[in-house]
Amino acid sequence: MRRTAVTLARLAAAALLTGCGAATGPAAPPPLPAEAAAPCPVLDRGAPGAPPTTIDGTPANTPEAARLSQAVGEQGRGAFADVYATQITDRPPGRVAVCVTDLDRGRLLLEAARKAGPSVDPGRADLYLSRYTRRALDAAVDRLAADQGRPAFPLYSFSPAGDASGIVVTSTAEGAASKELKARLEQITGGVPVTVEKGEPMTDAVGNPDPTGTPHP
Repeated sequence: MRRTAVTLARLAAAALLTGCGAATGPAAPPPLPAEAAAPCPVLDRGAPGAPPTTIDGTPANTPEAARLSQAVGEQGRGAFADVYATQITDRPPGRVAVCVTDLDRGRLLLEAARKAGPSVDPGRADLYLSRYTRRALDAAVDRLAADQGRPAFPLYSFSPAGDASGIVVTSTAEGAASKELKARLEQITGGVPVTVEKGEPMTDAVGNPDPTGTPHP
């Protein structure tokens, strides 16, 4: 009789775990879309850059994607700066590609954006992985801009790569081809990859060469 009572108790406990009782615990978060594990997309610089819609005849981003993008950016520059890398509004139209260094924290970022703005739809976001945060890349750019050494080639500009994979520096054609310059710049960034591209000197507001010769981030 005692064995029967114990067996019934175990069955009742199992029913609570597998049946209606399971609803008392926290619900598992929904799975990420298949593309979420993909690397942050690289924008095609040769592709048309016009926004996908018009408002009163003026080219603009879609309102839904613009609201989400603004909310994500605010969270990315704030509480989630430890994972936020970059984002692309209207990729594809109506959606936002959000690049982060950690997918779980990225999901929390989207939830925080939803709570901060009731009109924001996080379901329009697609998460992608980036190698570096925007905060880390900005720090690397600052180190390059602050370097007082005299490189063998002029440096025109510094900026984070569009997919947050490193830093892009512009120089002369000779500088872009120099392995020594690339190695020197990566030493300054602390190992953050640097791509050196051919560029043009910066100009002032009226189109004259920048008299300071200071690279612009």
